[in-house]
Amino acid sequence: MLKKQSKYLGIITQGSLSTGLEMRLDSRTSVEELRVGRFVVIEGLKNRFFSMLTDVSLSTSNPQILNFPPDTDEFIMTVLSGTATFGTVKIQPMLMLEKTNAGVDELRPVKTIPSHFSSVYEASHSDFALVFGQENENDPKDGHFNIGQPLNMDIPICMDLNKFIERSNGIFGKSGTGKSFLTRICLSGIVKKDLASVLIFDLHNEYGWQAMSENKSSPRVKGLKQLFGSDVVVVSLDKESSKARGIPDAHELYIGLDQIEIEDLELLKTELALSEATIENAYIVKEKLGSDWISTLLDMTGEEIEDFVTQHKGHPTAIKTLQRRLNTVVQKTAYLKPRVSHNYIDELLAYIQAGKHIVLEFGRQNNLLSYMLATNIITRRIHKSYVKFSEMYIANPDKMQAPRKLMIVIEEAHKFLSPQVAKQTIFGIIAREMRKYFVTLLIVDQRPSGIDGEILSQIGTRVTALLNDEKDIDAVFTGVSGSQTLRTVLSQLDPKQQALVLGYAVPMPVVIRTRPFDQKFYKDISNNRIESKDSDLTKKERAKLAQAELFGSH
Repeated sequence: MLKKQSKYLGIITQGSLSTGLEMRLDSRTSVEELRVGRFVVIEGLKNRFFSMLTDVSLSTSNPQILNFPPDTDEFIMTVLSGTATFGTVKIQPMLMLEKTNAGVDELRPVKTIPSHFSSVYEASHSDFALVFGQENENDPKDGHFNIGQPLNMDIPICMDLNKFIERSNGIFGKSGTGKSFLTRICLSGIVKKDLASVLIFDLHNEYGWQAMSENKSSPRVKGLKQLFGSDVVVVSLDKESSKARGIPDAHELYIGLDQIEIEDLELLKTELALSEATIENAYIVKEKLGSDWISTLLDMTGEEIEDFVTQHKGHPTAIKTLQRRLNTVVQKTAYLKPRVSHNYIDELLAYIQAGKHIVLEFGRQNNLLSYMLATNIITRRIHKSYVKFSEMYIANPDKMQAPRKLMIVIEEAHKFLSPQVAKQTIFGIIAREMRKYFVTLLIVDQRPSGIDGEILSQIGTRVTALLNDEKDIDAVFTGVSGSQTLRTVLSQLDPKQQALVLGYAVPMPVVIRTRPFDQKFYKDISNNRIESKDSDLTKKERAKLAQAELFGSH
């Protein structure tokens, strides 16, 4: 069972299944060579244990030595090192390779621990491949995708994207830690392998086309449109801005005031300073004025509002407040029109069912109010159509094609999924549905503590860069067993290009040095890209068929 090519690190001296194991470091290995989060292998008598290094400390066999330290005497320090003084390392077993009754080695959850004095080795290339799998470019169904390397080795670590798209996921980290780069890498893998469609609500205009990089030698990074060409459709709520940035074939999108529901305004209560009384009056106004209630209300004079209250129910002050707040919305959001003749959202759905990927840019309309309103309206309608399409498919699976899997990417997720609004918003519903209707979320956020705990417990895979706030760290580990040891690992990450990955898409938690989003990445993506078997003509036919099934013939 021993891997001869692996470096020997030390032996297990004590520990438990619940609190982890303790290793005495071999005298030939310096404590300074070790890093929290390192992947190591324990060779037990019957099993191999794949483990994570969670803490490093200094120990001594005789405390009296510490009362008379050798100062700068290098000879005495050398004599003491490894015998009277030594390093102690905390190790948490994550998986075990157990021989089954059939004589086959299988990876299983850890349910026991190795014996005293079991040897510990640095994980080898074959260990990583066994645990995390390897990319197979010849198998279009293979979901393994390289997302980075271990901290101490130049070996690819793969995430299983087939599992990643099955559930809603989160990418977390404080500002400046590279969340958007992590997101680009994960999305590039999904697009490359054509496992699902993605719909990205791009608040800061950094996923579709080129964006700024912190690398001085390469100040700009490519967007998904530049990497994947016609497979990616850029839709803009500010077409002039997209055109000025050089994006070819950017499609425009407008939203009608008649498409705004009161549920959308409830999401914006904090941003618009709307009271409960104002929301209650909004329901009264809509009931009496119909689908064009917002346009009608905006045109009403103060006297007409007074007459409305006299004839119907409601409070004039609350309705006038609602009118002012809606005026604020219209003034700040240029993509809002009284009515739109073209069904833009049906068009988005047709692109999705045709196997395309959509980046919705906000251009100069990238204030939080505008972002929350458009994202909620579009997602609510897409989800409604997916529910309808899914139920039709479930009723007739032999006659209908299954809806194409869709992953929706949202930033500033705590605004949509806070405890106050999570049960009302469409995003809370999607996160709790666990892909029941073929739709999942990828939430990108720097404040996970602002997200409802019930939602966080449903998150399948968490990719977390450095977080400093204790509340945010607690939130990331909501629903994760044995999280205390992982907290230490997370707090020791470098500020950039490191992340802790844990959850459904990886067999065990692992700290990675994230894959650079650079020229080599562009080349790898383009060289190994899995082309779709469908021609563009076939994709168009599929889009028309899907649109007809969902919405009827136009």
